[in-house]
Amino acid sequence: MTSTGLTKKDFKSDQDVRWCPGCGDYGILNAVQSAFADLGKKRHETVVISGIGCSSRFPYYMDTYGFHTIHGRAPAIATGVKLANPELDVWVVTGDGDGLSIGGNHLIHVLRRNVGLKILLFNNRIYGLTKGQYSPTSERGKRTKSTPLGSIEEPFSPIALALGAGASFVARSVDVFADHLVEMIERLDRCEGTGLLEIYQNCNIFNDGAFKSFTDKQVRDARVVRLHDGEPVVFGPEGAQRGIRLDESMQPQIVDDVADAMVWNESCSNPSLATALARMSEAEMPVPIGVFRSVPRAGFEAGVLGQIATAKEHSTQTLQQLLTGNETWRVG
Repeated sequence: MTSTGLTKKDFKSDQDVRWCPGCGDYGILNAVQSAFADLGKKRHETVVISGIGCSSRFPYYMDTYGFHTIHGRAPAIATGVKLANPELDVWVVTGDGDGLSIGGNHLIHVLRRNVGLKILLFNNRIYGLTKGQYSPTSERGKRTKSTPLGSIEEPFSPIALALGAGASFVARSVDVFADHLVEMIERLDRCEGTGLLEIYQNCNIFNDGAFKSFTDKQVRDARVVRLHDGEPVVFGPEGAQRGIRLDESMQPQIVDDVADAMVWNESCSNPSLATALARMSEAEMPVPIGVFRSVPRAGFEAGVLGQIATAKEHSTQTLQQLLTGNETWRVG
């Protein structure tokens, strides 16, 4: 029970959940509803906004305010909601296709502007809703309906992209790591400005097993690095841990002695270290999850509202005069 008296069940809507059986989206929905209850959120102050894709059905299944918008434009519409009422708690749900392809421009600029939004980016490395085409995060060589001979493109790293755009908060989790996912959602909730949480999510119909090389229980200890602020970057089973540090060319390398591992600093103002980890090869290195960056900075909506207040204070013009300005023409 939380301070609001709401439980996880209270955040479940009356809509039937219509994802494919076994889809990773179920785990994410469960984690979000649990986290919202733990955080004591109020349904009438919470808004979930999505674009287009399997992930974008999310608002229907949350008993909060919500808006299922258009392809790639969820960040733009969410920005409008936040500016219209900054007191609202605004969440954006998007996918690797919706957010990084047609919506890529909107995503990078909402991160750059630092609007007070919390972005959940579901990454299954495939287009699921349109039946299995390659996406901006599909690996090179990926054979799909739209790349029958294999993709010849290098994939985006959503984490590196967010860091390059100046995001205040950047993190990663996995649909099947339930406790860790709830923890990252709660960390995302506490961030100031725009925060992005990439969630590796299995599409068991069109890209099944995309992450099994590091998520299967038999291998995850040896293949996953859990980032903890102020602690060494290590991985591996107890008693056989190894570490990661950067070499002289700023490339991550594995070291057998954990005493040689670098110490993680999620609040470092320079994103270079986080970017280096975000771009590690999964084939050669373990996969990092956790908080890559947490650096608060001034929010966009505060600046906009400040300018509006200043304009109101000093303006002597009517609304009509402001709209027409000094350059008008009569036609005809």
